[in-house]
Amino acid sequence: MILSKTGGIIAVASKRGAKPLLHIGEIPVIQRIVLTYQQVGIFPIVVVSGTEEAEVKKQLSKYGVIFLQDEKAEQLEMLEAVRIGLGYLNGKCERVLFTPVNVPMFTPMTVSALLDTDGEIVSPVYQGKGGHPVLLSDNIIPQIISYDGPDGLRGALGCCDARRIRVEVPDRGILTNVHNEDELRTQLEEHNSSILHPVLHLRLEHEIPFFDDRLKLLLFLLADTGNMRISCAFSGIAHSKAWDMINKLEQTLNCRIVERSRGGSNGGSTRLTEAGLEFYYSFARFEASVYQFAQEEFKKQFSL
Repeated sequence: MILSKTGGIIAVASKRGAKPLLHIGEIPVIQRIVLTYQQVGIFPIVVVSGTEEAEVKKQLSKYGVIFLQDEKAEQLEMLEAVRIGLGYLNGKCERVLFTPVNVPMFTPMTVSALLDTDGEIVSPVYQGKGGHPVLLSDNIIPQIISYDGPDGLRGALGCCDARRIRVEVPDRGILTNVHNEDELRTQLEEHNSSILHPVLHLRLEHEIPFFDDRLKLLLFLLADTGNMRISCAFSGIAHSKAWDMINKLEQTLNCRIVERSRGGSNGGSTRLTEAGLEFYYSFARFEASVYQFAQEEFKKQFSL
């Protein structure tokens, strides 16, 4: 079931290579990537955490992201982290954008250039060198998931039977690694300028607010998993809070948004009704239209 046009993956992987909580400026690098993704409308954003999971969740709790973790988190390699994220998003999004958390300084303009390019694998290039993030078409995801060669993520992409497009961008951030902190700080002012954007937290109100981006994420997860407890674990929303949100939504709309069934080996299910799915898609279309208008109007009114 396709639930979104372009989803995103941030692969944290193991302690040996990842510094998700390294502060560059006022925010940690993982939050910087989330802001960049969100500025160009990437949804959902999946964080595959291999280290410092609790603190990463704390930092991103208000950003509406999905958290996935492997049982062997401390030894998680980059390819496996990407596989976990792709395995989850496969069949739910038309395209998937991914980056390792240790490359945080690429700009929203670069992401937009990738999204505007047709290709099964689309990657950015700066002065002849390829970097991150990389955009994948949904139809090649199974090839990456099944790759078992020795060359990690590079080998998985190289073995894909796919049309690869390299997009030249004026963005050295696609190459800058968290282990080069001097270069990160040199790029800070430029990157802060690039992520300056209007922040729209859309919500629907009746007498009181009843729908926002967190509830949108919860509906996405319920449409996928059919399980409230799993959806809460992925989103970081408390189980009781999730039911309060759903009940308030149903009371306001005066219709069933979810179907509940009890019992069974998995403890029952919670699935979106047809009305629930239609409401989700309607809000997603509305949000995309408002986002596009806001970006265009921001550029028109502000010369920053």
